[in-house]
Amino acid sequence: MRLVLIFTGLELLERFSWIFYVFGAILIYSGFQMSKQQEHLNVVSQNKFVNLIKRFIPITEDYVGNRFLIRRQGKLVATPLFLVLISIEISDLIFAVDSIPAILAITRDPFIVYTSNIFAILGLRSLFFLIANLLPRFYYLKHALSVILIFVGCKMLLHQAYKIPILISLGIILLIFLIATIASIRRKTCVEEK
Repeated sequence: MRLVLIFTGLELLERFSWIFYVFGAILIYSGFQMSKQQEHLNVVSQNKFVNLIKRFIPITEDYVGNRFLIRRQGKLVATPLFLVLISIEISDLIFAVDSIPAILAITRDPFIVYTSNIFAILGLRSLFFLIANLLPRFYYLKHALSVILIFVGCKMLLHQAYKIPILISLGIILLIFLIATIASIRRKTCVEEK
């Protein structure tokens, strides 16, 4: 799925140079959306995506071992595990919509773009539990990520007028993470003192 998105993005950039601006706008929009997200858990029964899937595919109330689909009364029915699989794949697709334009802002070499995405997937999935445990400690991490998305999007929009050098871009990104980390640590100590 990512390979198709990467080569589609590269082909679009090759044929239509203005697509670079569209990719930049996507990143800026994603950054603003991320900054507005509320910190709450979705109740599965109220999730719009789950309700849309349930409208087209009947889903059992309980899991049936490790099966995605079963037959009940002669009809093919999905289990909640199928819903989990679809949710993971959709979230991966949404992540690709952000990450592919971001890497295309740095390079257009298909090998580097594809391998960086693969390593990001492998790294993120294996570090998920570590990140999930650290997330409450780093309160401003989400805000930092949204600022970085906006920064990279602006960099893409300004690429014709002014090309920001890679080292300066990396420095800015590291500075944003550093500020978010320090602010999170200070917030945690203030909360603990109260």
